[in-house]
Amino acid sequence: MMTDVRVTGWTGWAWFASILLFIGAAIDLFYGFMAIFAPDTAYFVSPKALVSFNLQAWGWWSVIIGVLLLLAGIFLVRGALWARIFAVIIAALNAVTQLMSLPAQPWWSIVMVTVDLLVIYAVTVHGRELKVLAGED
Repeated sequence: MMTDVRVTGWTGWAWFASILLFIGAAIDLFYGFMAIFAPDTAYFVSPKALVSFNLQAWGWWSVIIGVLLLLAGIFLVRGALWARIFAVIIAALNAVTQLMSLPAQPWWSIVMVTVDLLVIYAVTVHGRELKVLAGED
Protein backbone atom coordinates (compact mmCIF):
# COMPACT_ATOMS: atom_id res chain seq x y z
CA MET A 1 0.00 0.00 0.00
CA MET A 2 1.43 3.31 -1.03
CA THR A 3 0.82 6.41 1.02
CA ASP A 4 1.16 9.92 -0.30
CA VAL A 5 3.76 11.88 1.65
CA ARG A 6 4.08 15.57 0.97
CA VAL A 7 7.70 16.70 0.89
CA THR A 8 8.08 20.07 2.59
CA GLY A 9 10.90 22.39 3.47
CA TRP A 10 11.31 20.43 6.69
CA THR A 11 13.19 17.77 4.73
CA GLY A 12 16.26 19.88 5.31
CA TRP A 13 15.98 18.98 9.00
CA ALA A 14 16.71 15.35 8.20
CA TRP A 15 19.81 16.35 6.20
CA PHE A 16 20.75 18.72 9.02
CA ALA A 17 20.46 15.80 11.46
CA SER A 18 22.83 13.78 9.34
CA ILE A 19 25.38 16.61 9.32
CA LEU A 20 25.01 16.99 13.09
CA LEU A 21 25.70 13.28 13.46
CA PHE A 22 28.91 13.69 11.43
CA ILE A 23 30.01 16.62 13.59
CA GLY A 24 29.17 14.77 16.80
CA ALA A 25 31.10 11.75 15.56
CA ALA A 26 34.17 13.85 14.82
CA ILE A 27 34.06 15.45 18.25
CA ASP A 28 33.52 12.16 20.08
CA LEU A 29 36.36 10.56 18.12
CA PHE A 30 38.64 13.50 18.90
CA TYR A 31 37.92 13.43 22.64
CA GLY A 32 38.07 9.65 22.71
CA PHE A 33 41.52 9.55 21.16
CA MET A 34 42.58 12.41 23.40
CA ALA A 35 41.50 10.43 26.48
CA ILE A 36 43.33 7.34 25.26
CA PHE A 37 46.58 8.93 24.10
CA ALA A 38 46.79 12.18 26.13
CA PRO A 39 45.00 11.72 29.46
CA ASP A 40 47.09 14.48 31.08
CA THR A 41 45.47 17.27 29.06
CA ALA A 42 43.60 20.09 30.78
CA TYR A 43 40.26 18.63 29.73
CA PHE A 44 40.78 15.63 32.00
CA VAL A 45 42.82 17.02 34.90
CA SER A 46 40.51 19.82 36.04
CA PRO A 47 39.30 19.69 39.65
CA LYS A 48 35.82 18.70 38.42
CA ALA A 49 37.10 16.01 36.04
CA LEU A 50 35.76 12.52 35.70
CA VAL A 51 38.00 11.17 38.45
CA SER A 52 35.81 8.18 39.18
CA PHE A 53 36.11 6.98 35.58
CA ASN A 54 38.95 5.10 33.99
CA LEU A 55 40.05 7.56 31.30
CA GLN A 56 41.15 4.89 28.86
CA ALA A 57 37.82 3.12 29.16
CA TRP A 58 36.05 6.47 28.76
CA GLY A 59 38.18 7.17 25.69
CA TRP A 60 37.35 3.84 24.08
CA TRP A 61 33.66 4.38 24.86
CA SER A 62 33.82 7.78 23.15
CA VAL A 63 35.54 6.25 20.12
CA ILE A 64 32.86 3.55 19.86
CA ILE A 65 30.06 6.13 20.15
CA GLY A 66 31.84 8.30 17.58
CA VAL A 67 32.03 5.46 15.07
CA LEU A 68 28.36 4.61 15.64
CA LEU A 69 27.40 8.28 15.16
CA LEU A 70 29.38 8.35 11.92
CA LEU A 71 27.61 5.22 10.66
CA ALA A 72 24.23 6.63 11.69
CA GLY A 73 24.94 9.82 9.73
CA ILE A 74 25.96 7.87 6.64
CA PHE A 75 22.95 5.56 6.75
CA LEU A 76 20.53 8.37 7.62
CA VAL A 77 21.19 10.04 4.27
CA ARG A 78 19.74 6.95 2.60
CA GLY A 79 16.46 7.51 4.47
CA ALA A 80 15.73 3.88 5.37
CA LEU A 81 13.48 3.26 8.37
CA TRP A 82 16.06 1.14 10.17
CA ALA A 83 18.63 3.95 9.70
CA ARG A 84 16.27 6.47 11.28
CA ILE A 85 15.68 4.16 14.24
CA PHE A 86 19.42 3.55 14.57
CA ALA A 87 20.12 7.31 14.46
CA VAL A 88 17.61 7.99 17.23
CA ILE A 89 19.04 5.24 19.45
CA ILE A 90 22.64 6.36 18.93
CA ALA A 91 21.78 10.05 19.46
CA ALA A 92 19.98 9.17 22.70
CA LEU A 93 22.93 7.06 23.83
CA ASN A 94 25.30 9.93 23.04
CA ALA A 95 23.10 12.35 25.02
CA VAL A 96 23.29 10.09 28.08
CA THR A 97 27.05 9.80 27.62
CA GLN A 98 27.38 13.57 27.41
CA LEU A 99 25.32 13.96 30.60
CA MET A 100 27.87 11.78 32.37
CA SER A 101 30.59 14.30 31.51
CA LEU A 102 28.51 17.22 32.79
CA PRO A 103 30.66 17.80 35.93
CA ALA A 104 33.86 18.10 33.87
CA GLN A 105 32.55 20.24 30.98
CA PRO A 106 29.07 21.60 31.80
CA TRP A 107 28.63 23.97 28.85
CA TRP A 108 29.98 21.53 26.30
CA SER A 109 27.77 18.75 27.64
CA ILE A 110 24.69 20.95 27.45
CA VAL A 111 25.51 21.91 23.84
CA MET A 112 26.03 18.28 22.82
CA VAL A 113 22.82 17.10 24.52
CA THR A 114 20.96 19.88 22.69
CA VAL A 115 22.48 18.75 19.38
CA ASP A 116 21.43 15.16 20.10
CA LEU A 117 17.90 16.28 20.91
CA LEU A 118 17.75 18.22 17.63
CA VAL A 119 18.83 15.07 15.78
CA ILE A 120 16.14 13.03 17.50
CA TYR A 121 13.51 15.67 16.72
CA ALA A 122 14.51 15.96 13.07
CA VAL A 123 14.58 12.22 12.49
CA THR A 124 11.38 11.35 14.32
CA VAL A 125 9.21 14.19 13.05
CA HIS A 126 10.53 14.72 9.53
CA GLY A 127 12.39 11.51 8.69
CA ARG A 128 9.64 10.09 6.52
CA GLU A 129 10.09 12.89 4.03
CA LEU A 130 13.77 11.95 3.72
CA LYS A 131 12.70 8.44 2.78
CA VAL A 132 10.62 9.82 -0.07
CA LEU A 133 13.51 11.92 -1.36
CA ALA A 134 15.80 8.90 -1.25
CA GLY A 135 13.43 7.16 -3.68
CA GLU A 136 12.16 4.45 -1.33
CA ASP A 137 8.43 3.78 -0.99
